[in-house]
Amino acid sequence: MTSLDRFPLHYLAAFRAAAQSENLRAAAESLHLTHSAVSQQIRGLETQMGFELFTRQGRRLVLNPAGRALQRAVSKVFAELQAGLLAAAQAHGNAAQTLRVTALPSFAQRWLMPRLPRWQALQPCITLDLHSSQQVVDLEREGFHVGLRIGRGPWPGLASEPLFHSPHIVVAAPVLAQRLAGASPSLLAQQPLLGDADLWQEWFAQAGHETVPTPVATFNDAALLGQAAEQGMGVALTRELFAADALLDGRLVRVSAQAIDEDATRDYQVVYPEALRNDPGVRAFCDWLHAEVAALHQRLNEAPAPE
Repeated sequence: MTSLDRFPLHYLAAFRAAAQSENLRAAAESLHLTHSAVSQQIRGLETQMGFELFTRQGRRLVLNPAGRALQRAVSKVFAELQAGLLAAAQAHGNAAQTLRVTALPSFAQRWLMPRLPRWQALQPCITLDLHSSQQVVDLEREGFHVGLRIGRGPWPGLASEPLFHSPHIVVAAPVLAQRLAGASPSLLAQQPLLGDADLWQEWFAQAGHETVPTPVATFNDAALLGQAAEQGMGVALTRELFAADALLDGRLVRVSAQAIDEDATRDYQVVYPEALRNDPGVRAFCDWLHAEVAALHQRLNEAPAPE
């Protein structure tokens, strides 16, 4: 095996991308290289190492034990390099105050955006570069400092902190909610329903009413679901924290005390590269998120309970 001082280090970038995607074409696209170039670099790495790192299964690459061992080391090194780049920028005095954050569009629109003016007032010297996507973004490769994700992890190379656990509740616009005040589950089943049919079926089952709900509309984004409910399109089953601001200012009204409380696999987590665990900007943003969640929970607990 070649010593590190003569090792072609760009091979490791190709290896890391292929290990993450398990697909040469996807790895090539992420690196802006051709399929053949990435394939050659991985073959070159294996030649230098003296053994294979992947098991080939058609177009898919699966890490073997040696490959998994190398991936753990490479992930750590890339995280430390990312931290080093940030530290260099901080030492130089430019670009140090930009915090890159990625989140699901629903979280960004329904929860984060309304609170950003308070963040700006608290941290006027830190600029947020906010990216929303339905896809899970590789924080280290894409240069993000913080991500908001659903699940319990673990995510290799990332530290995580539980942010909030939020049940699904039934809400509607004020006019419709007033008409349905105290309504039985059987009456609710006759209303135009918004949201996931399986969640609705679970809700009705817990409420003791057997039915096969057929929502009038489903959405791949909770922000769209909330907007449809606010516009009076029907009765929505949505996460409480995504409806919280609308509940508190009267745009939505909770129709029933019945809720679906999912397990921790659907909790929201704030994640960041291990190397940035003690970064002041990352720590300030995470602490602010936790404080905002706690304040919102307190306001919700103080609000009148649904009938």
